[in-house]
This record gives sequence, structure tokens and C-alpha cells, in this order.
Amino acid sequence: MTLSIKNATKKFGDFTAVDDISLDVAEGQMHGFLGANGAGKTTTFRMALGLLTPTQGEVLWQGRRISYANSPDIGYLPEERGLYPKMKVQDQLVYLARLRRMDKKQAEQGAKEWLERFEVPHYASKKVEELSKGNQQKIQLIASLLHNPKLLILDEPFSGLDPVNVEMLKKAILDFQRQGATIVFSSHRMDHVEELCDDMSILDKGKLVVHGSIREVKRTFGKQNVRIHSDADITALGELPGVEKFTAQRSGGVFRIADEAVGQNLLARALELGPVRQFALEEPSLEEIFIEKVGRAHV
Repeated sequence: MTLSIKNATKKFGDFTAVDDISLDVAEGQMHGFLGANGAGKTTTFRMALGLLTPTQGEVLWQGRRISYANSPDIGYLPEERGLYPKMKVQDQLVYLARLRRMDKKQAEQGAKEWLERFEVPHYASKKVEELSKGNQQKIQLIASLLHNPKLLILDEPFSGLDPVNVEMLKKAILDFQRQGATIVFSSHRMDHVEELCDDMSILDKGKLVVHGSIREVKRTFGKQNVRIHSDADITALGELPGVEKFTAQRSGGVFRIADEAVGQNLLARALELGPVRQFALEEPSLEEIFIEKVGRAHV
């Protein structure tokens, strides 16, 4: 395992921000953290980076705690803006790469290539404060990638971006993973985690309430959705035993069911009402699992 969190707890006075969490992220994996504001995601990241010392437990990268000696292996994108607003973009990227012990010429060439890839080469001589929030986010991501880290920690990397730029950044992150990087990122967008990640975790009030591969998390959740399209009015089927939720849709609806046996009963009853044009079992979404585990108020 490359990133190992072992019984990590972080307290600030009487407040426990992270409460005895343990997980491992294997080399080359992309791991997604889900959780409401204040769930403990950023505190966990800061412990991994060595910016915060755990009250108990430890966070290790390749068997060692993060320190100045191995910090060039790490790339970090903070949720809040971490750039110097008065400094020109190109100068800033090179400066931050040099802090990670990157050769100056390599840093200058790398910055040029990344700015071109993100379609903002004309911003190289502009000050950061002159850029939109979305373009500042691009520059901040470049700063986290430029020195070719082996571990990349991204805190809400797609925040403030329009859909076109989200796709651009997702492609860059996936390419980086294909080159062997281990990536951990947090997001409020569960579809991003579902699309990009191998494994995922859900934090709630500092505790780890869900952890595992996305496929395994969905499988162990147990519940499924049934989608039925019918010419008949099937609303009454939402009252059948084992149906936990019914969402009406045009020409049918979606039923949350406790198990597959309920689905067979639904199909039989729907056929009694009229022709069924579609009947499909669907796995639960991460949003449904999140609501079940954490609560709708945090979505």
C-alpha cells in the first residue's frame, strides 16, 4: 500500500474533526472521499500532507510520514485558493515547481506545455488576480501536477468549473493516473467519484461510515431500483410490500426495492395492469447510498 491511514484521530480542543479512521490506498489507484462540509475530509488530507499532526494514529506514504525529505513526491490542490494573487502565472508555476526541487528549465517548459493543454497560454504573463475563478483553478491544478508527483491529493478539484473545463481536468487527472500516480480527491459531486474512482469512502462527522471499492459498496448496500415503463397507471404499485420508495416518471416510474424477489412481484402486478414496455433492475447510485448513510440534509 502506498498511502496508509492507521487509526487516525485529530482533535482541536474538545472537538474531534477526524475520529479513528483507517484505510489504505494502493499504488496507482484513484480514491474518492465523499462527505458534507465539516465531515473531516480536508483535515484528513492535511494530516496526510504533514500539515497537521494526528492526535492519535498516523498517516504514512510508502511507509514513512510526509516530511521535507519526501514532500516532492506529493502534489496538493487545496480547496481554498492557494496562489499568490499579485504574482504572474508563469513565474508562480516555476517558483512552486522549484520548491519541489524541479529543475528550472524543466519547470519553465512544463509550465508552458500545461498552459497550452489547458488552453490558457495567453495567461502566462498575467497576474493570478486578473483571472476568473475557473482559470485560477486550472492554474492551481497545474501547480499540483507540474513536478510530476507520485501521490496527488485534490480537495474539490472541480469546484467553480463549467462542464467543458470539468471534462478537460478529468482527462488530465485520468492521464496522470495512467502514468502510475496514486490519486486521492474529495468532491461533493458523487457522479465524479462514481465515474473516476476505483475505491471510495464516505465520512460523516469525522467517522468513516462507508469504505471499499465502488462495486462492492453498491453490492453490499443490498437495495436496488426497478424501472418500469407501462401504458397503464402503475402508481398504486408503490404501496406493495418491499417497495421502499416510488418516484413517478412519464409513462411509468422507479421503485426502490428491498430485494430482487420484490422486483419479480412488481413485474407480475404491472403486467396485470397492462403492457410493460420496459422493466429494468438498476444498481443504486452513490447519491442514494450517501443519503441512506449520512442523510438528505447534507446532499
